[in-house]
Amino acid sequence: MTLSLIWGMAMPVKAEVEISAPSAILMEASTGQVIYEVNATEHRSPASITKIMTILLIFEALEQGNIKLDDDVTVTAHASSMGGSQVYLAEGEIQDLETLLKCIVVASANDASVAVAEHIAGSEKSFVDMMNAKARALGMKDTCFEDCCGLTDSDGHYTTAKDVAIMSRELITKYPGVFKYTTIWMDDFVHETAQGSSTFGISSTNKLLKQYDWITGLKTGSTSKAKYCISATGNKNDMELIAVVMGAPDPKQRFSDAATLLNYGYGMCKMYVDENKDSLGALTVKGGKEDCVSLAYSSDFRYLDTEKRDLESVEKVLEISREIKAPVVKGTEVGQAVYRLGGEVIGSVPIVTAADVAKATYKDYLYKLFLEYLM
Repeated sequence: MTLSLIWGMAMPVKAEVEISAPSAILMEASTGQVIYEVNATEHRSPASITKIMTILLIFEALEQGNIKLDDDVTVTAHASSMGGSQVYLAEGEIQDLETLLKCIVVASANDASVAVAEHIAGSEKSFVDMMNAKARALGMKDTCFEDCCGLTDSDGHYTTAKDVAIMSRELITKYPGVFKYTTIWMDDFVHETAQGSSTFGISSTNKLLKQYDWITGLKTGSTSKAKYCISATGNKNDMELIAVVMGAPDPKQRFSDAATLLNYGYGMCKMYVDENKDSLGALTVKGGKEDCVSLAYSSDFRYLDTEKRDLESVEKVLEISREIKAPVVKGTEVGQAVYRLGGEVIGSVPIVTAADVAKATYKDYLYKLFLEYLM
């Protein structure tokens, strides 16, 4: 979604936010607007919230058709050797990819994470290279991954609350299907090994699913180095927020801090949305095979207000060129819809051409003259 807004700027804090974690951030998902932050660019160990990037790459590979949910994934010795949070996959065990995805999202399974990483990239190392490349592409300037699950406590494996919010936003806005898994509280699957079949139960590590009405996800993490972390996503009245907490002293405070941040956001913020479904008409094309081209908004418009202003007073003004010369390429920007509130510009949306228009040839001009003659 293309919007002419100020991205990533922290909004003025209107009230004191009391949390125990040394590093945190609150972001509105659709705009990327930061509502609150404290030490959000401080390098910290991410523990299992590392898996947000792993999950993002899984959904990306699914979208690209490189993998399918019903793929059979064979567990390697390396994958089965993972410690920490795991579902005790055995070497040589075969599970479908969706089962392993569920184990990653719900139970934070390190063994399942490595198994899927190897299935996608051939090795965990190659997958970690993909993770770091994606981080750079998303502008996560203060992140370096050394594994796909966050089990390592190495100083070389780090990120920031801001970067976690960035990758969380990419995941939930581009692949909202992830909520099918992040809202699971309990489930089970069947181990099929040489020793026979057995049912294994999994439960969510995100206790906010039972403690907070508007929670939708996303991922927890903890190690002795990272302490207690969470990227919590919530949706209330169609406003989607991301609260990242890093380094909380204990699990209870991790969830309490996340809920405090979400409550703060929902209490002070309002969202103005213009879906831009009104007709824009057409623009004259000079020297074109067609005399005009239809216009369209490039996207809807969203504005996050923290000042509790009267959003019904928002004004939209269209600024559109009088004509355009052929040839015209679909998507060419020819103007903008400018939004003002109290005389202040709060954002804009590009207005673009909705079709291609080729340059007129000699035969086209003759045909137009012939039509005029008939009329």
